[in-house]
Amino acid sequence: MFMKLRSKESYWLLKSGLLHSYPSLQHDINCDVLVVGGGITGALMGLQFSTDGYKTVLIDKRDVGTGSTCATTALLQYEIDEPLHTLVKKVGEEAAIDSYRGGVAAIEKLADIVKKISAGCGFERKQSVYFACSKSDARLLTREYECRKTAGLDVTWLNKRELQSRFNVEGEGAILSVSGASVDAYTLTHALLQYSVNNNDLRIFDHTEAEQFRYSPGYNYVITDTGRTIRCTHIIYATGYESQKMTGKKTVSLFSTYAFITEPISNLPQPFTETIFWNTQHPYLYFRTTPDNRLLVGGADEKFKDAAMRDMLIEKKENQLVKAVEKILPSLSLIPDFSWAGTFGSTKDSLPYIGPHPDYPNSHFVLGFGGNGITFSVMGMDILKDSVAGRPNKFLTYYRFGR
Repeated sequence: MFMKLRSKESYWLLKSGLLHSYPSLQHDINCDVLVVGGGITGALMGLQFSTDGYKTVLIDKRDVGTGSTCATTALLQYEIDEPLHTLVKKVGEEAAIDSYRGGVAAIEKLADIVKKISAGCGFERKQSVYFACSKSDARLLTREYECRKTAGLDVTWLNKRELQSRFNVEGEGAILSVSGASVDAYTLTHALLQYSVNNNDLRIFDHTEAEQFRYSPGYNYVITDTGRTIRCTHIIYATGYESQKMTGKKTVSLFSTYAFITEPISNLPQPFTETIFWNTQHPYLYFRTTPDNRLLVGGADEKFKDAAMRDMLIEKKENQLVKAVEKILPSLSLIPDFSWAGTFGSTKDSLPYIGPHPDYPNSHFVLGFGGNGITFSVMGMDILKDSVAGRPNKFLTYYRFGR
């Protein structure tokens, strides 16, 4: 049995359907790089290594893109769940600032990738507004603003009046950032995979589960549930939160998160549609618009216990999220259209784990835990490129296992 990472059917999967399917593996194969996991992270890894000339194979035990990827709300942020001014205390100034700057660069890189592969995935560049729920939060957010400004990030402070007049959002102040975006991650995943198949000879096999692993000097062997053997030089694990059984519970804590999307709204002001929003409450509330003028809202996180208990709360959480957003956006009338839940992971320092694992030879993980996992995955393209080649990379130190 494998973990169920989403519940009901997310808007993205219902909207687009099963865009592409691939055969299961029915013969033994050899490759340079095996990517395990066919979500957005695996698709980015497949693009990177097939572009670099490695003979690359990707496998997924589901249909590709139907795990966490089709449940994500896909707010693309450079921000990390841990504020910069407190992250500095946890991991040091250099690692903290580099991680925030790396997020900015990742959004730029993803924009270039989307343009290169002509992906019709609803990618939109947006501003980001991080707003305070209370006066005490506003004081902390002011400190965060000063820290980001000192680090050279492009940010502006908005007071309560400016936040309301520019975005019709009720809050006690906000950090406005120029770096942000949104995307349909499910459609983008399929576009990445198709581009890599057609241009870089990436081979993809879905409904193919890796059941056994054998490690030996020079090669790794993966035995699939179809009884076939994949011999590879390197394995890239892009299995997200399901990697917990390999990396250990101390690596990540699992949470359930909830989301809903409204029916199209006719009176959305233009500045609002060009911005993604999140606030300072714990757990934080976040929302953005879609290209068809829907409002997508997420939050109300809880510790993950099991999929059945998570799913039972969907209706309750939808009502909770609707009430929370109506307080912040009193001028909008919200009619929920779809709601769903997903599972995500959080680390103690809110940073990902990207790089080799000491217990698994010639194996590399790209686990973009946290609220901005997609931007971490984009960063992982260059990080794992160096990891596989045996080259140094400062992020391999920052994001190492056992830190």
